Amino acid sequence: MLKELSIQNFAIIPELHLQFKPGLTIFTGETGAGKSIMLDALEVLTGGKTDNSMIRSGADSAYLEAILSIPALNREPILQLLKEQELNEGEEDSEITLSREIRKEGRTSARINGRGVSSAILRDLGSFLVDIHGQSEHLSLLKVKEHIHLLDRYCDNEEVLEEYRHTYRGWLQNHRELQELRKAEADAARQQDLLNYQIQEIEAAILKEGEDEELNVELNRLANAEKLATLCQKANSLLESSEMETSGVIEQMGEVSQALHRIAEIDPSVTELAGQSDSVLALVDEISRGLQDYVDTVEYNPKRLEQVENRISLLNSLKRKYGATIAEITAFGEKSKKQLDMITHAEERITELEAQEKSILEELARIGLSLSQNRQQFAQELGEKMEKELADLHMTGAKFKADVQMEPDENGLLIDGQTKVHFDENGIDKVEFLIAPNPGEGLKPLVKIASGGETSRLMLALKNVLAEADTIPTLIFDEIDQGIGGRIGAIVGEKLWQLGRNHQVLCVTHLPQLAAYGIQHYHVYKQIQDGRTITMVDDIAGERRVHELAAMFGGDTPANCDAAQEAVQSARQRITLLTTSQTAN
Repeated sequence: MLKELSIQNFAIIPELHLQFKPGLTIFTGETGAGKSIMLDALEVLTGGKTDNSMIRSGADSAYLEAILSIPALNREPILQLLKEQELNEGEEDSEITLSREIRKEGRTSARINGRGVSSAILRDLGSFLVDIHGQSEHLSLLKVKEHIHLLDRYCDNEEVLEEYRHTYRGWLQNHRELQELRKAEADAARQQDLLNYQIQEIEAAILKEGEDEELNVELNRLANAEKLATLCQKANSLLESSEMETSGVIEQMGEVSQALHRIAEIDPSVTELAGQSDSVLALVDEISRGLQDYVDTVEYNPKRLEQVENRISLLNSLKRKYGATIAEITAFGEKSKKQLDMITHAEERITELEAQEKSILEELARIGLSLSQNRQQFAQELGEKMEKELADLHMTGAKFKADVQMEPDENGLLIDGQTKVHFDENGIDKVEFLIAPNPGEGLKPLVKIASGGETSRLMLALKNVLAEADTIPTLIFDEIDQGIGGRIGAIVGEKLWQLGRNHQVLCVTHLPQLAAYGIQHYHVYKQIQDGRTITMVDDIAGERRVHELAAMFGGDTPANCDAAQEAVQSARQRITLLTTSQTAN
């Protein structure tokens, strides 16, 4: 439920902080005082549209914030949504903070628990928390797709519906695999030829991980064999000259070493240099032997060069077809084997899946029919209760029907051995609420009913009947008394109070008979402050409340104060009677 609402620089409200109680809260005041502004703020906080005109004149931005407790009935989906968006602190969370800032330059920001979110996420979360009935389009009962869920909750279909959905999910998985195999089977001949060719081509290549890198190195050596041989010969001749008059590097280094050793015999300080010369001589000798070994591997071999080039060409061809690396080509081959195996054994698997699908569809039909029968039974009961509620609200003769229909579908679920109907995760029914507000009129979809006092009473009647089924904790009615008089006003007040036993209800009203049923009463009025008009809100009780109700009767006179006192007393007596009666039951 809504616990606190804070408003800054929104419309003509400079600053406001309200705290709310469970049950029925009433907002009253003169027309234009700003009663609906607070409801507009809540609509914005639950993802509604915004524009610059909402910002108080002279301010750069407007800021709204609401603290709401997480309702028990909606706790699981709310926590799941918060978890998906990384907006909750833990499973033990008991409150949610929604905030929104509207800036003058046109940008807005939305936050849940202090973290930035899109208005769409705010709207998704708000749909679990607040339902606003009035001039906005935020009416959950006017969403046809929700009617089946409301009827199911009224029917207490939760367990059988979960059984149906579990079976339905099994059918979906089975059906997808069956469709894939049937498609593969229809194209099996072409697929088998292609897969066999791919597998054989990859296996014939006898691939070895890393061989492409080794081949490229060998190709480079074979292609440059003549140049390598020339360079090796030149290096070797410098190391070991074959000419009589010229000595090689090794011979010259040997002479250097001998000379250093003789010097060291005379001057020991050169001993280290002599040792270093020995090391250099050994290193040069090692280079010479290594070079000779390398020369033996360098040969001009046109045949081997051609073999390497052909092998590299084959590998490149396979890479273009099956993957950028040898590992990817090998993996492609393994995948092709599995696909070929699946096609080869598709007929057996198809037979197996068809048998499973037949069994699953029979089970779906059994559970679906049970769901449908339950809905049909309780739909009639719901209609009777609605008509009684509407009669209480002076809509005697109004007809209501929860229309439960099956839709024929050639590809649907066989339910009686010959009839096939459309089915989905909710069962085999299409549910829509129909209404005939006046005697003699035909039933029409609820979503097409005209707005006004009639619609308000329809909504109130529905909310009362479906109070246990409706999981949204906070219900807001903006001027629900539109088009109705004082006699009905007291009845509407009683209905709202009853609704407040299972929900938190906020109501803007001009009828004192209705307002008398409020558990909490806010008086909204205008005041001139520093030459500017602002909206003020007072939490009133006792004598102040009596005087406000008297003003609503036509003026704060002794006679109207008596009438107000009588309205309050009558409401209290009626509430006591209802409480006693419901406790006894």
